Amino acid sequence: MNLQTQKDLIAYLSQYMTETRAARLEEVLGKRTKQLAVVLEGIHKPHNASAVLRSCDGFGVQDVHIIERDTEFDPNQQVSLGADRWLSLHRYDDYGVNNTAICLDRLKDQGYTLLATTPHDPTVNIDEVPIEGKTAILFGSELRGLSTYALSHADVRVKIPMYGFSESFNISVSAALCLYELTKRLRQGNHPWRLTEAERIALKLEWLRRSIRAYDQLEAEFLASLEIPSSSSLG
Repeated sequence: MNLQTQKDLIAYLSQYMTETRAARLEEVLGKRTKQLAVVLEGIHKPHNASAVLRSCDGFGVQDVHIIERDTEFDPNQQVSLGADRWLSLHRYDDYGVNNTAICLDRLKDQGYTLLATTPHDPTVNIDEVPIEGKTAILFGSELRGLSTYALSHADVRVKIPMYGFSESFNISVSAALCLYELTKRLRQGNHPWRLTEAERIALKLEWLRRSIRAYDQLEAEFLASLEIPSSSSLG
């Protein structure tokens, strides 16, 4: 579906949404970014997974890359409050392969600098990390942290400065603190951080589909008038 058709479909579907809701979608879209992404490796506690997703949504980070290791990534909806509905979740859960390698290679191919969070032998504090290009920040499991592979293939190791006896924060707290620091400086800097027009249109269409009942029927009717196969018929 080309860009103009997506725009026309958005205009059509928007008729089935209140003006207040449509305005809210536009407001949030204007604050979303793909310049910063989050990678979660081996998170197994549902409340932690959910809290991180909620922080990503709250700080406007759209892309979350989920690497499953020993257990399935299963957020608790009572904690996430539906935040995962508005995020782009990329899962790496194939059996018998190094899902961490697949994820990190994909991000590097997309131009991301990889930041590995760890309290051990870090390179820099989180508040000293340059935010000039696309950045992905990696968080590991609650007990073991990031895998040796993730640590060795990251570009930079970072930590949150601490001043007590504990050497690290809970994963959900760590994610919230890191995202606050990085998104704050990202928005204050000169590097473009907002969605491109194509990204904005694609995401708005995705959100409309998630917000409107029987959207698939409406979309099929609209595209049939243009003699274009609907997304559902394309599988």
